[in-house]
Amino acid sequence: MSEWTKLSSDGDKFWKFSEPKGVGRCGVADGYACSTGGYTDRMYFEFGPGKLAGKHVLDATFKAYETWSFNCTPYWVDLERTDNISEGTRWPGPKQLDQMGDRYVSAGRGGLCSPEQPNSWVEFNDNPDESDENLTSTVRAFAAGKFPRLTLMLRAKDETEPRAWKRFDNNAELKVWYVHKPGVPTSVGAIPGTGTAALCRPSSDPLTVTVDTPTVQARVQTLVNPREGEEEGSLQAEFVMQRSSTDTTSGTWSQVWSAYMPPSGWHPDGTLEKATATKQADGGLYRFRSRTQSHWSYNGKSGDLFSPYSSWCYLRIDSTAPKVPTITSSGPYTACGTNDCAANGSPGVPGAFTFGPNAADKDVKAYRWRFLSSDADATKRDNAATTNAPVTDKNVRPGLPGTQTLSVEASDLKLGKDGRVRWGPPAEFTFKVGAAPGPTGRWRFDDAAPGSGATVAKDTGEVGIRHDAVLRDAAGTGWSTMGRRGAGDYSLWLNDTTDTTKQFGYASTDGPAVNTQDSFTVSAWAYLTDASANRVVLSAPGEHGSAFTLYYSAASKKWVFNRTDQDKDGPVYIRSFADQANPPLRVWTHLAAVFDAKGDADKGNDTIQLFVNGQPQGDPVVLGQAASSYSPWAADRNLMIGRSKVGGAYGEYFVGRVDEVALWQDARQPEQIREEHRLEKDSMATNELVAHWDATISSGTQVSESPEDPDNPASTSFPYRRGGLTLSAAGANLTGDEATALMLNGTSGYASTTGPVVDETGSFTVSARVRLNKTLLASKPVGYRGLVAGQATPAGKESSWALWVEKVADGVYQWKFGRTAVDSTGKVLDTALAPAQDAIGDHEFDTWVDVTGVFDATKDFTAGDGSQRFGVAQLYVGPFVQQGEEHAGLAAAQQGTGALTAGNGSVNGTAGHYLPGDLAKLRVWTGAMTSDQVDSQIAQPST
Repeated sequence: MSEWTKLSSDGDKFWKFSEPKGVGRCGVADGYACSTGGYTDRMYFEFGPGKLAGKHVLDATFKAYETWSFNCTPYWVDLERTDNISEGTRWPGPKQLDQMGDRYVSAGRGGLCSPEQPNSWVEFNDNPDESDENLTSTVRAFAAGKFPRLTLMLRAKDETEPRAWKRFDNNAELKVWYVHKPGVPTSVGAIPGTGTAALCRPSSDPLTVTVDTPTVQARVQTLVNPREGEEEGSLQAEFVMQRSSTDTTSGTWSQVWSAYMPPSGWHPDGTLEKATATKQADGGLYRFRSRTQSHWSYNGKSGDLFSPYSSWCYLRIDSTAPKVPTITSSGPYTACGTNDCAANGSPGVPGAFTFGPNAADKDVKAYRWRFLSSDADATKRDNAATTNAPVTDKNVRPGLPGTQTLSVEASDLKLGKDGRVRWGPPAEFTFKVGAAPGPTGRWRFDDAAPGSGATVAKDTGEVGIRHDAVLRDAAGTGWSTMGRRGAGDYSLWLNDTTDTTKQFGYASTDGPAVNTQDSFTVSAWAYLTDASANRVVLSAPGEHGSAFTLYYSAASKKWVFNRTDQDKDGPVYIRSFADQANPPLRVWTHLAAVFDAKGDADKGNDTIQLFVNGQPQGDPVVLGQAASSYSPWAADRNLMIGRSKVGGAYGEYFVGRVDEVALWQDARQPEQIREEHRLEKDSMATNELVAHWDATISSGTQVSESPEDPDNPASTSFPYRRGGLTLSAAGANLTGDEATALMLNGTSGYASTTGPVVDETGSFTVSARVRLNKTLLASKPVGYRGLVAGQATPAGKESSWALWVEKVADGVYQWKFGRTAVDSTGKVLDTALAPAQDAIGDHEFDTWVDVTGVFDATKDFTAGDGSQRFGVAQLYVGPFVQQGEEHAGLAAAQQGTGALTAGNGSVNGTAGHYLPGDLAKLRVWTGAMTSDQVDSQIAQPST
């Protein structure tokens, strides 16, 4: 247990008492008085999930130590599940939810009774003859994360009977028998022939396998990694293979093979299982998938649990396809040996590789290659000059450091010709890429707190000379608690005031911090609060103007990265524009800009490209094609943060916050820019709480913001100041049984404010603590959606993101998180749906549950057209991610605007969809939380 208390009807409470306390009616009976005035006591014990999380509970016993009874006659004691407790909980205590069990006992009177009744543990375990005893099923739901805390109350069944008075100590225990729940297998794939690496390909690009008995693999998993010393599970991998009736993706699929590995017995967590399919027809299109089975035996019974299936992997058996090609390297990268793998080069440094035909092939005309650890959309294709001629590609650029595997396939058809391109199985070349050079400058702006008077931001770069940034103009600069890396972080405050005399603040280095004549990358997080004029995040000025400027354009209403052709008055501006116009204000947006000189002296191939939230915006802009007068020039003045130089004059001051500025003296690869978007700290992506509404502290007509700044405990206001959620005129009120909650009637009640609060083209997390009203929900038709929270799209007909409960069948309900992309008319372009694995159980109704949606803009998936895209939605119920068989990727970027609502929203072109239930908290973070962060910051927050 983590917390415990005793409550008395006379108003006393005994939080975390250290000596035995009473349960029942303390009064007068048989001439003996516990208390002449009389009062009633109840005892509560609360448990956090801890080590229990992720286990499947087979049996559970609660036990409490009885130290006294009023007399020697047994009386009934009830064990009830209730809502949670806190130090402030008062009589009559939290809401009672369900009967866990009862016991007819008397203990603690020692020799005063015959036979003797010593102190004794009183154990509660489900009696199969009593259907109302639900301890095991309740603890099972608790371990599955269906609700965040388990609170159990001891009370006398008859609270009017003084003879039922008992005392119990504070050392109650919950004993659990469990088996590991299975997780979706990893490393699922097919071995194409003679290789060793297994691959999983989408339907748009099936893997070619040259043998008619393909080998498939999967690594069995438990849902939560076993702790040190724990049993590691008894697991099998199940494989299922199907064939298309037409050998195309439009055919009907029928099962042709299945198997379990190991065929008998069980293996522990993390075992890689391989199975060889029976003989299949040549030329056929097949797909396969796998799931983990977890076996258990207990108390004379046994059973099996199954994870969801993995995604389908597609393959085509083709014995006549080109064979595995050859790969040789001309440097700088060398193949890994059996026991040696020397690092060479670095990310972005090109390698020269030659691809040749297999000795058995006579008609190879083309090759394609990709890095298996990188993005499939980075696939490149090369035609052979003549049939079976080798091809040398000198521009094979790894995107990340560490061990990389280059995969190459051969085709017997020249690219660009009509007909089906048939790719053979891949050859693999494994090598190790050296570490990327560190930043030549990095300013985190965590040097000082607001009001400190500090004026210097330290440069924590790793390469070259350090250039600290000085805050210029005290009236327009400062430090802000709104820091992108979360609690305890700060950012640079710039001109965020209506006072026009304070609109000239900026920061600059003590000399040029980047050589703009050679390849470079700049990166920053921007929180823009005013879009009435151009707002510059970064610039590098020379004598007349800026060599580059990263800024918001008021004319284009877009983020822009530009270069000027020369350092002169009236230069030619060459721009890389953001894809989307009208970016939202008062949100954190990650901007990166790349100037790539290609490592040569040819200015004709120099390019620039803007990245927003880790994604490239359009194609790279070739500078020489945009302006024949272009010549790369070096800015010789201080790096500017928050203003630029145009025609010899400074201006275009930024308004808002800037954080995490970084520079590199090279052209960063897309993988590295997505990594920077994650903004890791101690190898963990960071997040920042940017909205927090708390009904438990609210009253009147609004759900208030949390009054606390998590970065500054002494403050009395949330730094982002979103304002409260305004209650609807009817159907919503702030009340509750013990603690305040936003109570919604399911037909008209909701609360709303103006959004958005995050840049939804980037990563974000949204979480709600919600309590469903089962009676109200049962009255809704099948297919009904009750929206917990959502953000409207510009046309107002859909929600750009939403958390909701859905009635999928009579008596069957499911949590879901989804994203929707629309066009300017509101027509749906794309959806991403992340449903819960299981239906909502009885234990999840009429109790508080944490549901969390995560959108990770750096997570890749394969779109329907076969291209690799980024941005995947995930749902968490409690601390557990809901594992689905298919990805929940959003192929089209979408930014919501307008109403942000709790308790209703727009779906399928209609408004309404009212939530039958209550809401305690609604929170939104910039950044995609990991499972560990959902657990530590939402499910089990430290206090």
